[in-house]
Amino acid sequence: MSNEEVRTGVWFVGARGSVATTAVTGCAAITAGLHPPTGMATETPAFARSALPALPSLVFGGHDVACAPLPKRAEELTAAGVLPHGLARAVAGDLAVADAEIRPGGPLPGDTRSDEELIAAFAADLVDFQDRLDLARVVVINVSSTEPVPTPDAPRLAPSSLYASAAVRTGCPYVNFTPSTGLHTPDLLTAAAARGLPHAGRDGKTGQTLLRSVLAPMFVQRALAVRAWSGTNLLGGGDGAALADPAAAAAKNAGKERVLSDVLGAAPEGEVHIDDVPALGDWKTAWDHVAFEGFLGSRMVLQTIWQGCDSALAAPLVLDLARLAARAHAVGLSGPLTELGFYFKDPDGGSSALAEQYGELLAFAERLREPR
Repeated sequence: MSNEEVRTGVWFVGARGSVATTAVTGCAAITAGLHPPTGMATETPAFARSALPALPSLVFGGHDVACAPLPKRAEELTAAGVLPHGLARAVAGDLAVADAEIRPGGPLPGDTRSDEELIAAFAADLVDFQDRLDLARVVVINVSSTEPVPTPDAPRLAPSSLYASAAVRTGCPYVNFTPSTGLHTPDLLTAAAARGLPHAGRDGKTGQTLLRSVLAPMFVQRALAVRAWSGTNLLGGGDGAALADPAAAAAKNAGKERVLSDVLGAAPEGEVHIDDVPALGDWKTAWDHVAFEGFLGSRMVLQTIWQGCDSALAAPLVLDLARLAARAHAVGLSGPLTELGFYFKDPDGGSSALAEQYGELLAFAERLREPR
């Protein structure tokens, strides 16, 4: 059976958010020949023989606490300039089909269910999705809002870990595209290993950190001493609102700062600030100010500005990760997929420099190939 005939489930945690909505819309648009697969590494020649699930074979569903249907969310993203005009109408049927597979998430305010009851309910949704639609496998991808880091004495699992527990219980590969805890607890990592599941994360690398992972190696390779590296982010939408919480912002910044520590050998002076600007919606601006020292102590500065639409940057990466995790599961790989560090701020091991990560990703593409 070809990879076009085998159907693969993609289950989004945060299925009605901007990233998931853009990913579902984009997959439908590419499949229909309405737009090219811009931003998808898996659609480049390097992956042509990796036997990844074909885009038309992906079947979408998910959990969310929000109620607005995907066609409506796509209309909102069109009004915000994220999606091109007319596209939501052109793929309205695909959006409606995916929306019919979205189930209530949790815990909602007033929800009295225990962790075990929630995990069991989420797991039942995954099993129903896979069995009813005759899917070869289901990849669970967390694209929900950033959570604060749980305290050591927290009486309950973080919501992201409830969904990750359901993925492990049902034997689903898991991808954490957020900085939230998800699978990263000792018990869940042990359980995932026992089930032989591949997983990848954390926190998708779409803007400021992507640029840092390119620039930081330049300073090392040219033997230029970085004295300080500071940054500011302006963003709106759901991310801006979530990251207005200092605890959630701290979780986000941990991944942003990791690349500098890893590549430079130590964290330079400076911090990253995140400001919620609701008027920006799904668009974000990131500034970086790098103070460095050159020959004979000459002091110099590099400043960068990154402006982009977060969901449009993230969606192609999410589709890549769904296909790569599914193929890894199909060939029997398990544990952290360190070769997918190319996609994350806080990867599961390996280099933090983008060029090295890309080399590892290409080697992974070779590893996934079917024998001739």
